Amino acid sequence: MNRFLFSVSALALALSAGPVVAADLPYRKAPPPTYYAPAPVANWTGFYVGLNAGGTFGGSNNVNVSTGVFGPGVDAAALGAIGSGVGNNNYGGFIGGGQIGYNYQFSPAIVAGLEADIQGLAGGGGTSSFSVASPGALNPTHTFGGTVSASQSLDYLGTVRGRIGYLFTPSLLIYATGGLAYGGANLNSSFSATESTATGAFVGSAFGGASQSSTQVGWTVGGGLEWMFAQNWSAKLEYLYYDLGTVSLNSPVQYANAVTGATGLGASQTSAQFNGHIVRAGVNYHFNWAAPAPVMAKY
Repeated sequence: MNRFLFSVSALALALSAGPVVAADLPYRKAPPPTYYAPAPVANWTGFYVGLNAGGTFGGSNNVNVSTGVFGPGVDAAALGAIGSGVGNNNYGGFIGGGQIGYNYQFSPAIVAGLEADIQGLAGGGGTSSFSVASPGALNPTHTFGGTVSASQSLDYLGTVRGRIGYLFTPSLLIYATGGLAYGGANLNSSFSATESTATGAFVGSAFGGASQSSTQVGWTVGGGLEWMFAQNWSAKLEYLYYDLGTVSLNSPVQYANAVTGATGLGASQTSAQFNGHIVRAGVNYHFNWAAPAPVMAKY
């Protein structure tokens, strides 16, 4: 009897402990761990294309004109005096175009690259003129008066530059740049003069002019800031100084004396330097802006 009671008690104790043991076992149907999308890691290496717009204004604005050599019977000294001088061309205007380039990120903080751009200019020209009066050298009672006009302009401007920069933050690049510059330069010059007596009677006149267009090659240097404001997209603010050298233009000047019938042929040389400053803003699209970070799971 005692043995039977002991067996029943042991069975009851085992059945009562079952739920407690089951509660301590792991739950096999727990929800899966949550995955988070990897955050992009800034990577400046790769090709990019973009657009830019801004303004340009001249550096050395002086234009020099020199006139002389007319031949016998012509008052070369007086014509040379009124046909020579220095003008001032304050030229500048809107500039806009596009660029293409490649960056390579050498380290977490250093980015180097190569960029080429070309821009058109609107209103990128300037004109200066000056009028001079001079007494005659051969006949001091005669008066010579003349006007010289010279203009210069750029049709387009392009550069091919290297860039080296420091990443102030992973998305903000501070860079210096420099290299080749080229542009379509135009130079025009005209000269007109009259000779008159002391009473104002017409004696003779001189006139001349010429124009020249050429592709000038020089250099450029500058710097800027570029900011990655969104995936694959950056904005930049840039300053450049460019120097395309000096353009010289030779033009014939014809003189005719209506009283004596004397004629003479001279020459006028006009020279101007094509250099200036560019301040512009731009936007770039980067084809390989970011690399994905390692996949992380949070339990």
